[in-house]
Amino acid sequence: MADLGADSKVDFAAHAVLHKWPSLANQRRPDRDSYQVSEGTLDECISVFMAKPAATRHLYEIRTAAQPPLVTEVLSPEHVIELSRLREFL
Repeated sequence: MADLGADSKVDFAAHAVLHKWPSLANQRRPDRDSYQVSEGTLDECISVFMAKPAATRHLYEIRTAAQPPLVTEVLSPEHVIELSRLREFL
């Protein structure tokens, strides 16, 4: 992750939505749309995501307002895990 200077603050209270992709044999179905699982703050959505079994996390993503440079509008599972680590660090 990039250098976490003063300009790299993350607003964990920002509105966010956790989405899940339909799956077949534990693989995303690109022919289907994702659906909302949880809505709340970025912090809450990260907590809900982290409570999911590690083997299924690749089926989820978090959507929120971009907070450059650390937060994009759609957060991949890998990105959510990194933000979870950052949150614990702070």
